[in-house]
Amino acid sequence: MLLVTAFIVFMEKSQRRIPVQYAKRVVGRRVYGGQNTYLPLRVNTGGVIPVIFASSVVMVPSTVAGLFSETEWLQNFSQAISWGQPVYYLMQIAAIIFFSYFYVSIIFNPVDTAENMRKYGGFIPGIRSGRRTAEYIDKILTRLTLIGSIYLAGVTVLPELMIFGFKVDGLPWIGSTLDSFTPTWITNGLGIDFYFGGTSLLIVVGVAMDFVQQVESQLVMRNYDGFLKRGRIRGRR
Repeated sequence: MLLVTAFIVFMEKSQRRIPVQYAKRVVGRRVYGGQNTYLPLRVNTGGVIPVIFASSVVMVPSTVAGLFSETEWLQNFSQAISWGQPVYYLMQIAAIIFFSYFYVSIIFNPVDTAENMRKYGGFIPGIRSGRRTAEYIDKILTRLTLIGSIYLAGVTVLPELMIFGFKVDGLPWIGSTLDSFTPTWITNGLGIDFYFGGTSLLIVVGVAMDFVQQVESQLVMRNYDGFLKRGRIRGRR
């Protein structure tokens, strides 16, 4: 559990920094630009939102099937997609990956980012401004989103697998055969009393990291030394 929490902190702080250079501009007697900076792209750009959307969508089929429990095939279908079944995990993982790309496409537009960079004289070394820059940013963002979605799916499913296990007998045709060869700690879980699910853990860690960042920003703004470096707070002189 400690390793999972540390892994979440590491992935939430991970980002790909694209180098950006700004050309010098002379306006009157002043010179603007001429600096090197970077464009940070987070690995988990969507945050916890794709997990929340995916959990809500995955619960819809089982809820609808539960309303018509008198039909036999609906009962079998509801049992096949219930908590702990392989189909449920596969649907959840697929939904998380889909909503990760869907949400990132809404909140981040590479075309607008490339246009703003070109407007202020910024460019990525080796990449032509305009459409080529937008395609380059979109290519990197697509790869990062894939890594981030797999990370979200793993963090969400892992606690459930540790608690409830992976019921391989629910797989059609080959379930009973696999169940006879699969160890019991996989099919029945590890029996760990871990009361934080994947979504709850992501929210708790994210809020804690955001709180620390806000405190550090306030200390820097008020000319205080950071309390994480020297271990004490010094006031203004």
